[in-house]
Amino acid sequence: MSRSSRSAAAVACGLALAVPLLPTPAVAADPPWTTVASGLDNPRQLSFTGDTLYVAEAGRGGSGPCVDGAEGPACLGMTGAITRVRGGQQARVLTGLPSLAGEGGGGAIGPADVVVTGQNKYVVTMGLGNDPAVRADLGAAGGYFGTLVSGAFPSAGPRIAADIGAFETAADPDGQGPDTNPTGLLRNGGGHVVADAGGNALLSVQGGHVSTLAVFDTPGLAAVPFPPFQIPVDSVPTGVVVGPDGAYYVSELTGYPFVPGYSRILRVVPGRAPTVWATGLTNVTDLAWHDGDLYAVQIGILQGGPGSVVRVRPGAAPQVVAGGLDAPYGIAVDDDAAYVTTCSVCPGGGSVIRIPLG
Repeated sequence: MSRSSRSAAAVACGLALAVPLLPTPAVAADPPWTTVASGLDNPRQLSFTGDTLYVAEAGRGGSGPCVDGAEGPACLGMTGAITRVRGGQQARVLTGLPSLAGEGGGGAIGPADVVVTGQNKYVVTMGLGNDPAVRADLGAAGGYFGTLVSGAFPSAGPRIAADIGAFETAADPDGQGPDTNPTGLLRNGGGHVVADAGGNALLSVQGGHVSTLAVFDTPGLAAVPFPPFQIPVDSVPTGVVVGPDGAYYVSELTGYPFVPGYSRILRVVPGRAPTVWATGLTNVTDLAWHDGDLYAVQIGILQGGPGSVVRVRPGAAPQVVAGGLDAPYGIAVDDDAAYVTTCSVCPGGGSVIRIPLG
């Protein structure tokens, strides 16, 4: 796989606005969802702690310094944040996290997912979508990209809890050269499991030590209008959840040229090769289990059309639960409803919607 193909895949997971979205069709005057949070900066994945919802906002970048990405310059700003939604109220409980974005602030890379435990302790994945070496060009704040950061609300941290970028540089699990973009985050006992969208790998983090749980191969070849006229599509794992059987289930966005129907859901049992659990999906960014069913978010870029939330069963066509969504990304389930981030490439225009699953 060419280096340019891998970079395009990493940027796609960072959702640069240079990857255009198709227009969202009109929806009914009373759509089957309600908005529970709004005004968010490029919101990505989210999670519940009790009845409190926490949302990772990738920010909107800033004035620099800047680094080159596959879609042009991305400039640093301390605009990443974590928003809390509780009792019908939203508030940013952590601000000033590093963020990278192009002009206009859309499609930023920064905080990608968040898990909060007792005593307001948080862990956040910080995306990068690039060779970890570029962090040196961003000053002290650059060291936070491609890591897990942790702390406690309202004032402790953030500190770097694990350096995913350093692991990618040293180990390069997929053998395609250093490229890291930590996205999906799952608490696992005293440690965490991370989906590295740039490195095409599922990683375990225990006490700051990073190791490989699985590496994901290409879902197939895609036609392109230039030599060699066929290229292997990048896997691009994005989210990870634990299934009822105790295995990890991993969503797959896929890389350029974002072929409809190429995305898979992969099942991982530590110590075994990953297996394909479901196929025929398009640009999947996150997963959630509820009452024995698996729900997936399809972001809907390029040929995939507008985004959707679908119910997935192996061997069956995905069942649309909510369609016509504007760039949805993360999903979390609580009390028979799915909470989904939308307009995930929008600075100031992102939201969280509540979709009943009854």
